[in-house]
Amino acid sequence: MKQPKRYNFKTKPVKPNKFIMWWVKFILSDPILRRRNFKCEKTGMENIKPPYLLLATHASNMDFRILFGSIKPYNMNFVVTIEAMHDYTKTLMRLAGGIFKRRFTRNYELISHMRYCVNNHDNPLVMYPEAYFSPDGTTNSLSPAVGKICKLLKVPVAVLISCGSFIARPYWNKSKFNFHRVPLKGKLICVADAEEVRRLSAEELNERIAKVFVHDDLKYQYDNKIKINYRKRADGLHNILYKCCDCGTEGEMYSSGITLECRSCGKKWNMTEYGRLEALSGETKFAHIPDWCKWERECVKREIEEGTYCIEDDVEVHTLPNNKFYKQGFGKFRQDVTGTYLTCTAYGEPYSLHLAPTELESLHIEFSYHDLMRRKRFGDSMVISTDKDSFWLHSGTKRCVILKIMYATEEMNRRAKCELKNNSGKTETDG
Repeated sequence: MKQPKRYNFKTKPVKPNKFIMWWVKFILSDPILRRRNFKCEKTGMENIKPPYLLLATHASNMDFRILFGSIKPYNMNFVVTIEAMHDYTKTLMRLAGGIFKRRFTRNYELISHMRYCVNNHDNPLVMYPEAYFSPDGTTNSLSPAVGKICKLLKVPVAVLISCGSFIARPYWNKSKFNFHRVPLKGKLICVADAEEVRRLSAEELNERIAKVFVHDDLKYQYDNKIKINYRKRADGLHNILYKCCDCGTEGEMYSSGITLECRSCGKKWNMTEYGRLEALSGETKFAHIPDWCKWERECVKREIEEGTYCIEDDVEVHTLPNNKFYKQGFGKFRQDVTGTYLTCTAYGEPYSLHLAPTELESLHIEFSYHDLMRRKRFGDSMVISTDKDSFWLHSGTKRCVILKIMYATEEMNRRAKCELKNNSGKTETDG
């Protein structure tokens, strides 16, 4: 098979097209926001005018609508992953102001493009620093590189917290849910003005950002008594609650309607109208869903520390070198404490990939991925990107493993970087 043409990441971003953005807002955003009584609460933004860097939380596709409503009357340039050009076409995403990159890879042109935007386009520059949709509606830890990016851009920095975005369309069931009629709110907060960005260190900026970049949408729902009476609100919940907190069995969790159950031990929970879990019998160990997810992550972390973590699976492979998927047949995936491995055929040639824990910060995952262009469902998918390609792996023989693999990737990367830092410190002390 002939090697396909890769997307040229050196292509400079353009200023958002006013007609395109008017159409997006007027047709796709404003009506939805109006029906959900959208409000944006602004803090410290009185004297902040574009260009500025906006760091936004990422929980569902509703985030983009909240973003449009929060930065009115401005348009924006925004960092976006390469699959967006497949889903919505390269031309449309470029005209909307997109700056393309591959997830969890070092794109050396990205910073140059971001600087070009703040120097030449008088609109906010938007970045989703978590790099993927939150599985449980909480914010993920941020990369230390964020503070360095702020220093390089030398413009004011703001944070946008989207409230109600996740509960309007939970990630575990995004393919089945319609957007719920829940109240939406944005919190637009200035973290540092231009003078403070120049004066503060990257570490100090990171501390300021991390302090406000915190949100839990299911807690927001419960605290504000936002009622969702959709009768299938628990459908797909087993995608993130894959391990029974009662018997510890993995891959035997099932969900339907408002009920989650473990078919290994028979334990059942109902999901209430306020997003809480209630056991039908016995103790409710985790009423708050993110607490269950946190426990699962701790279990994965323990496996890694004990050296017992290992997942192997046959996977169907598609590649995304540009804006088109290429089918590559089946391959073998393996992940253990030594890293992540993939063997397959790519463009007619044998291909193998090994990424050490330090080389892979995280994985992007999709539950029941729906290819919008082909109108085809690939099933549960995880994405491993290199500088030149993105490998979409569709889980084969194992059930409900992709979130565990994502957790493991992040924990191994965190552990490996910590060991490197400690060893570096010891070497300097010895010297």
